[in-house]
Formats: sequence, C-alpha cells, structure tokens
Amino acid sequence: MSTLDWGVLGATLLGLVLYGVLRSRAERARNGQNLDSYLLAGQSLPWYHVGLSVMATQASAITFLSAPGQGFTDGMRFVQFYFGLPLAMVVLSITFVPIFHRLKVFTAYEYLETRFDTRVRTLTAGLFLLQRGLSTGLSIYAPALVLSTILNWNIYWTNIIIGGLVLVYTVAGGAKAISYTHLQQMAVVAFAMVLAGYLTVRLLPPDVGFVDALHVAGKAGRMNLIDLHFDPNSRYNLWSGLIGGFFLQLSYFGTDQSQVGRYLTGESIGQSRLGLLMNGLLKVPMQFLILLVGILVFVFYQYNPSPAFFNRQETDKLRNSPYASAYQVAEIKHQNLTNRRQQAVLDLQSALKTDDEAGQDQAGDQIRQTDEALKTVKADIVGLIKKNNPSADTNDVNYVFLRFVLDYLPHGLIGLLIAMIFLTSMGSVASAYSSLASTSVVDVYRRLIQPNASDAHYLNASRWSTIGWGVFCVIVAQFANQFGSMIEAVNVLGSLFYGVVLGVFVVAFYVKSIGGTATFWAAIIAELFVILSWYFDLTAFLWLNAIGCLLVVGIAMVLQQFVRLPADSQR
Repeated sequence: MSTLDWGVLGATLLGLVLYGVLRSRAERARNGQNLDSYLLAGQSLPWYHVGLSVMATQASAITFLSAPGQGFTDGMRFVQFYFGLPLAMVVLSITFVPIFHRLKVFTAYEYLETRFDTRVRTLTAGLFLLQRGLSTGLSIYAPALVLSTILNWNIYWTNIIIGGLVLVYTVAGGAKAISYTHLQQMAVVAFAMVLAGYLTVRLLPPDVGFVDALHVAGKAGRMNLIDLHFDPNSRYNLWSGLIGGFFLQLSYFGTDQSQVGRYLTGESIGQSRLGLLMNGLLKVPMQFLILLVGILVFVFYQYNPSPAFFNRQETDKLRNSPYASAYQVAEIKHQNLTNRRQQAVLDLQSALKTDDEAGQDQAGDQIRQTDEALKTVKADIVGLIKKNNPSADTNDVNYVFLRFVLDYLPHGLIGLLIAMIFLTSMGSVASAYSSLASTSVVDVYRRLIQPNASDAHYLNASRWSTIGWGVFCVIVAQFANQFGSMIEAVNVLGSLFYGVVLGVFVVAFYVKSIGGTATFWAAIIAELFVILSWYFDLTAFLWLNAIGCLLVVGIAMVLQQFVRLPADSQR
C-alpha cells in the first residue's frame, strides 16, 4: 500500500472510532452510566440507529472479504440464502419485539426462566455463548487476514492485534459507542462497495460495458440467481433460502443476543420494529450488490491474466520450495488455459454483437470447459501447497477480492476498502463482545453466582467478562484458517445451534401447555441430532435450522404428553 492508502486507512479508522467514543462520553457525562446504558444504551435510540446497527452487526468483515470471492467462484446463487430474511423480520416485529420490550429484559434468555425454569434459560444461554464465541473468532480472523497479506505479518500475531484493538474500544465505549460507530460505518461501506463495482467495470476493455459483462458471466454459469429445483442436499436454492433461511434468520435475529441487544436499544416498540423492517428491506439488495462485485471481478479476469492461486503468501513459499519446478509447470498450464478462455470470451462478445445464438452457445461451452480445466490445475497446485506446508490455508475464496483490490484498484481507494473491512469487523466483533458479556453477566453470573450485588458491581463484571470473551475469541481466530470459505463457515456454525434455540422460543411463545422439563430434554435431544446430521452430511446445512426447530417442538410435545414430569416444571 502507498502512503496515500495508509493515510486514508488511518484517518477513516481514527475518525470513526473517536466519533463513537466521544459521543458516548458526552452521553455518559449528561446521564451517567449504569448497566442499562452500558448494555442497552438506555433504550434511547431511534429506528434508523437500530436498523443500521442491526445491519452492521450482521455485516462483518467476512461479508466483504468472502462474499465477493463466493460470487467469483460459485456465482450469484448464494443470495438465495437471504430470501427468508424479510419474512423473518415481519414475524419478529409482530411477536418477539413487543414481548422483549414489555418484559424490559437485558437478554432474550431472561424470558425463558419466567416461562420455564433456570435449566432452560441456562441451556439456551450456554448454546448462544458457545456459538457466538466461535463465530466471533472467525470475524476476528477475516480482517487479520487482510493485514497479514498486505504487510506479510504472521497471521497469529495479527489476530491478537485485531482482537485486542476491538476489545479496548468495546470495553471503553459500551452499547451507545457501538451504535454511533455503526451509523457512520454503514455509510462508508455503501460508498466503498458501489465505488469498487463502478471501477471494476471501468477496468474492463473499452468496448465491454456493464450489460456485456453480465452476458459473459451468464454464459460462464455465474448468473445462477434462482434455482427452483427442490433438493435437500443443495446448499443454495429457492426453497432452502425461503424455508431454511427463514428459520435461520428468525433464530439469529430473534434469539441471538448480539442482534436482540441491538434492537432492544430502540426507544420504543415502534422504533425497534421499524429498524428490523429496514434491515429486511435493505439486506437482500445489499448482499446482491456485494456478490455482483465478485461477478464483475470474475469477468475482469476473463479479459486479464488471473493468479493460479490467490493466496500470494502460499505461492511465494512454493516458489522457494522443492516443489518449485512442479509449480512452474502448473502455472504454464494455467496460463495456456487462461489464454484459451480469453479467446472464447472474445468469440462470445462477437457473437453477442451479431445476435449469433449458435456462436454464443459454442463460446459459452468453451468458457465452461476451460473453467473446469482451470479447476483441475488449481487442485494440482493445492496439492503442492499441502505437501510443502500441511497447515497452509488452501481455500483461497477469502483472498480473491483482496488480491484484486491490491493489484488493480487505484491508491486511495485501496486504503478506503481496507478501512471498510476493518470497520465492519470492528462493528460486528464489538457487538458480539457486548452480547457475550451481557449474557454471561445477566444469565449466568447475576442469576447463579452473585445474585444480590450492586449495579456498579455488575457493570464492572460486564467489563471483565468482555475482556475474558475477547481472549477466548482471539484463541478461536488462531484456528480459523482451517474452516475454508469464511462466509459459509460462519453460517454453518450458526445452523448447528440456531434451530434448536429457536425451537425453545417457539415452544415458549406458542405452546403454553409444555413445561420446562420437556423443553429442556427436547432441546438436548434435538441438538445431538442436528450435530450428527451435520457430521454425517445427511442434508445441506440450511435445513438444519428448520429441522432443529421442529424437532424441539415435536419432541417436547411427545415428552409432555407421554412421560411423567415433575409438577413444578409447568409454568
């Protein structure tokens, strides 16, 4: 990066962090700080704050690093993952939001003790803490990957630096500082991604416009936006997105404290509802545009030489290894294939201008065949990397967009895009730290360990809990390079837990005849089944959300009906 890039990066990060902290200190000076203001910003924020904070919490650095790479390698079909989101926002606005606001809870899990018992509350809080702690480790790793690639730093030390910086900011600022920073963060993110897409099109040959690029992507099989085929083993189709995605999003936004804590900061039920509906309206178009940037990068590389493997650190190691000659042979094969692909793209472009459908089909077939041959060469390179370094990160989806930015985009914008990745990481990780601390203190420490301490004591415990979870998440980040595509990994991880937790809340809200004991054991059995289903790959991961939820409800009904339960389990 140039001096200009470092200047833009530093000024953007410093400006937004200082803005959030100073605004938070000004509020604290006027109103003081207690547990309510530290964890929920005193429930004083308007709907647009709530909506942007909810979006920023979900849109981690993983979204802007891995999603363009996902579009590059797999096309647009990942956007179907979000099709259940708008419906989930409507359901949450009608049901969850008024209940949580009326009860004036700090966390979603407090309600479960009122409805069931301490065991159910502790179990669901524990499942959240495990899932969110692991996911936050992945969110730390994503921006650490950026710094380690740019500066050639050791990834493990970079994880410690990134996780530590966010930890300092979170402990100092609290919920209101997080929310103010989210507001500015989303403005920078929107501007940076639109500008990146525009400049990518400008980098294409002069006679290739945006529509031409979409035609090339379509013939290469990348504009696979909608898949109507019902297949439980397919990760991304219309039905898995609408059904499995609905259950995942309903659980994530309705039972994950990192999100519940965001919309509980709304000053009223109406403001929280408007914030969630704003998220439902904007999230799908935002994700579409991010994937589209990846598609445009794919088209760019149809006209320009592309790296055989996008993780430059590993290829540099390979060039200085005993496998250097084999890698050189693979690179020559890759270059020959990219030349053949480029000629096929030029043939396609000519056929499009003359409306030659037969020529378009022939060129499209040639592009897809070359694509498959390139995947074979890449697999050979991955094999060499594994031989040279068994612990290497051999999935380069997370490096595609970053490599393109560093190699081709103008200085200044590079710094802005790197700042964007850091900002999204800081926003999502800070929210996660806050939610982990609030759940640990409110649902575990205050309930089971120190039930009658002062508000100042719990505020101090929240800060220490934030530090403890920060250390845990940094440790998880050290192993994150084993998970492949970050955006898939974080959603797979969520699918292992979210459905079961959602099932507990569905029973709590809608099946009043079921008590705590039946619900507790139903959740245990359902969670074991979900984990085994994932381990043996019985179905695509999105369906695990619906399966987990329905299993909890069904098993709890059976247990309540046919198994003798203690009378005090009924609430």
